[in-house]
Amino acid sequence: MNRRAELDSLMPARDNERYLLEPSDWNRALAPLLAAEDGLTLSSAHWQVIEFIRAWYADTESVPEARRVIQHLTEADGDKRAAKQALYDLFPHGYGQQACRIAGMRKPLKLMLDV
Repeated sequence: MNRRAELDSLMPARDNERYLLEPSDWNRALAPLLAAEDGLTLSSAHWQVIEFIRAWYADTESVPEARRVIQHLTEADGDKRAAKQALYDLFPHGYGQQACRIAGMRKPLKLMLDV
């Protein structure tokens, strides 16, 4: 089986933009596969964001806004500007387009409305 077929066999159902259809289908083993599609290798800093998104979703059944993630990162290092830059450095294609997708979220509503 080639690598692409193997990946497809492990991947839960997704929409045409590669977002999971059901966030409950996500597991930690999927995140590196989803990240690799964008050429990313996940670091502990990536995981800090992903785990925050997943915890927020578990508590609220909604995806946190980027400002909530930045607020969370600011609590860790105390510098809001650095936290904002770090989020965009970690996920250069954008919070909704990349971080949320890798964390197994559905496509954020705002992105759907922008289309």
